[in-house]
Amino acid sequence: MPEKKPRLLFVDDEDNVRIMLGLVLEKNGFSVTSVGTVPEALSLIAQQEFDVLIADLNVGSPGDGFTVVSAMRRTRPKVVTFILTGYPAFDTALEAIRLQVDDYVTKPTDIDVLIEKIRSKLSGKSAERHIQTRRLTEIIAEHLQRITADWLNQCRSDQELSSIPLSDAQRSDHVPRVIQQALGIALGDSLSEKTTSAAREHGITRHRQGFTVPLLIREARFLEHAISRCVQTNLLAIDISHLISDIIAVNQTIQIQLEHSVAAFLESGPSQNESVAAD
Repeated sequence: MPEKKPRLLFVDDEDNVRIMLGLVLEKNGFSVTSVGTVPEALSLIAQQEFDVLIADLNVGSPGDGFTVVSAMRRTRPKVVTFILTGYPAFDTALEAIRLQVDDYVTKPTDIDVLIEKIRSKLSGKSAERHIQTRRLTEIIAEHLQRITADWLNQCRSDQELSSIPLSDAQRSDHVPRVIQQALGIALGDSLSEKTTSAAREHGITRHRQGFTVPLLIREARFLEHAISRCVQTNLLAIDISHLISDIIAVNQTIQIQLEHSVAAFLESGPSQNESVAAD
């Protein structure tokens, strides 16, 4: 009786990679199912049995590979999981990858190395893994410094924001406070007068520093992006029972604080940049 081929799900949105690597894996003794989107992968995970998952880190959108890995881990925890990444120097991503998958492979892929890794993982005794999950508020609180650093990097990369001469401390000192207040609201606290006063003071400070209202809004958007990336890279560790409500509460609190900041900003009169433009 012929030996049963290991069933492998391969997820990559690049047609050439998906076709060529799929063929190579087939020739090396795997029964390969290849798809190019996250919804296709999630549908197959729900309906079929697999022994191996290989997912590109960025399937359609950055970090979407973690969504596929998360679904596989929750549905079929014994499956051997791999992530393909074209960014081996991206330390934050690699740390998350090491924590959440069995191994990772960089692009362009060394086929011999990949085959060896898959066979090695399959031949080892794979105990069923039960991942200890925590509420999103705990995950965000634990990664507060990293979220702040991510936000700061986005601001540094923005031409308009970075042109305003501020130290890193002056630029980011409000971020931990905003996040902590948002987490408090998610956990059931009420929006206090102290919180709204701090938001208004931030608006006044930004007015004094020469910001504009669009730049205030952009800063808030960058913060939401940084928090979203934290969620994405820690998806397997998050308790999904509160996930949606926590995300809504955090984002709403950021928006409410932004509204108070903008109101105080406008009450302060034209900013330095607006005055210069008017002249």
